[in-house]
Amino acid sequence: MFSKSTEYALRAVIYIAKWSSESNKLGIEPIAKAIDSPKSFTAKILQKLTRNNRLILSVTGPNGGFYMTEEAKETSMMKVLMLLEEDHIITKCVLGLQECSETNPCPMHSRYKLIKPLLKDMFESKTIRHLIEELDEENITLGNVLSIGRKQK
Repeated sequence: MFSKSTEYALRAVIYIAKWSSESNKLGIEPIAKAIDSPKSFTAKILQKLTRNNRLILSVTGPNGGFYMTEEAKETSMMKVLMLLEEDHIITKCVLGLQECSETNPCPMHSRYKLIKPLLKDMFESKTIRHLIEELDEENITLGNVLSIGRKQK
């Protein structure tokens, strides 16, 4: 559904939201390991999420790292997708065509238009905090290494 970059970014957001705080900043290496992403790739993703939108905050220096504020955890997943420029699954043609509408539909238009509102509602109604809480309640793992709802290894 999403690019590999977006998958890593979403995992990083959830991981940082779950395990960080202003007094417990996370380094790039543990984040990359937890989300099963190359360190340099993780650094690029986090740079994008810290630079303009301030979803994730970073502090440099010996006690530095990445963290998320409680307020940022109220961000909807739709907003996260928009920050990552990945909201096209809701806003654009599923086949990526420039000209796709009711009057000029692509072959997938009639079926996808039924799914789009459901996806939009799902991403708009779920916040980062909701995902963490649901993962905690279900005691689910996210990826090969990342454990949500379990003690961090």
